[in-house]
Amino acid sequence: VQLQASGGGLVPPGDSLRLSCAASGVSLDYYAMAWFRQAPGKGRDWVACITSAATTYYADSVKGRFTISIDNAKNTAYLQMSNLKPEDTAVYYCAADPRGGSYCPYIPYQSWGQGTQFTVSS
Repeated sequence: VQLQASGGGLVPPGDSLRLSCAASGVSLDYYAMAWFRQAPGKGRDWVACITSAATTYYADSVKGRFTISIDNAKNTAYLQMSNLKPEDTAVYYCAADPRGGSYCPYIPYQSWGQGTQFTVSS
């Protein structure tokens, strides 16, 4: 699976942004998808994931503000983010794994996108 993340940029606090992760090489129908992020000087943290049954999970820090989804027709995953905060500033990575029925926060994801950066700042 090849993943191409996009949608980064500079946004003010409180704004919204949507990240995209386009997949090629396989159909995502049976895959789990996830978003991770890495803030400057910190490790990579799991943000959200979605199973092949469309069950979603979120880190506490983004729950209620972020929404993960998949458009199977476009073979693309999305991360819709709202009420953005400066602490959301990071490089965001999408990941995919064929174990789509597993508990997706714990999957050791096999395929990774290249990352897309966005900054929340006034």
